[in-house]
Amino acid sequence: MIDVKKQVMEAERRIRDHVRETPLEHSPYLSRLGKCQVYLKLETIQFSGSFKSRGAVNKILSLTPEEKDRGIITCSTGNHGMAVAYLLQKFGIKGIIFLPESAAEAKVEAIRLYEANIQQYGDDSLETEIEAKRFADQKGMIWISPYNDPYIVGGQGTIAVELERQLDCPNTILVPIGGGGLISGIAGYLKSKDDGIEFIGCQPENSRVMYESIKAGKILDMESQPTLSDATAGGVEQGSITFDIIRELVDDFVVVNEVEIKNAIRLILEKHYMLIEGSAALSVASFLKEKERFQGKHVVLIITGSKISVDKLKAVLA
Repeated sequence: MIDVKKQVMEAERRIRDHVRETPLEHSPYLSRLGKCQVYLKLETIQFSGSFKSRGAVNKILSLTPEEKDRGIITCSTGNHGMAVAYLLQKFGIKGIIFLPESAAEAKVEAIRLYEANIQQYGDDSLETEIEAKRFADQKGMIWISPYNDPYIVGGQGTIAVELERQLDCPNTILVPIGGGGLISGIAGYLKSKDDGIEFIGCQPENSRVMYESIKAGKILDMESQPTLSDATAGGVEQGSITFDIIRELVDDFVVVNEVEIKNAIRLILEKHYMLIEGSAALSVASFLKEKERFQGKHVVLIITGSKISVDKLKAVLA
């Protein structure tokens, strides 16, 4: 298993001038509801609208000039693609963003705003990922995984460095999981300091690949159903470094359904006056589902991103 703490500390030094330290906001409503103290880590205001900028910039800044000249290939359901597109434009690097055909149109349009070269392929993010890697090998370009890379894990883990500054005594941290780069980085760093912190992974019932894989003891090839949590949807690459990290460091999972995700989006809009996307709502929905277990604790909910389309928002509010 990679030394996550080392990767995070190196990433913190490398990327600090290129990312925002996002606020940790206390939630009086959720705190009262759960008879505990609840804090929201607001990656919604990170550059490009999600935490994904952290890992992407760490990876790109680690590349040599020769590697940057070869160009970059990545794949995404949206947020990682937006982060890479933003950084390609910022640093003047050529690249291609592969997206599944099912990618949310709002996220595709957001990526186009950065004048990115987009190719769409396949219905599932894992299918898209396999094609993108094949294309990168064929063209001699640099492949950037959305999650299966020590630099990506290290960059996402810089959230933990900020949490260390912002809150003295977190007991439990709830983190949305797709490929697992985010929870791997945060848990790998904070558990190296205090292994008593509980980490709970949050997944949608319609795409619970990591949850079922951890239960099975191996990465499963599972079909995903449509979900509001499109940023965490799809399969996990065989041999992903995140699998072993999650198996060792994540204490529990909560799986939530589409109604629970909708209710969580609506609650944050009504009580905090903030728009969050479906994947960001996973931590809120999971807290609401099992709030009794958190009584008396200091609980952090990682709010991962803000990109939700008008059509999806209308469906949530209907």
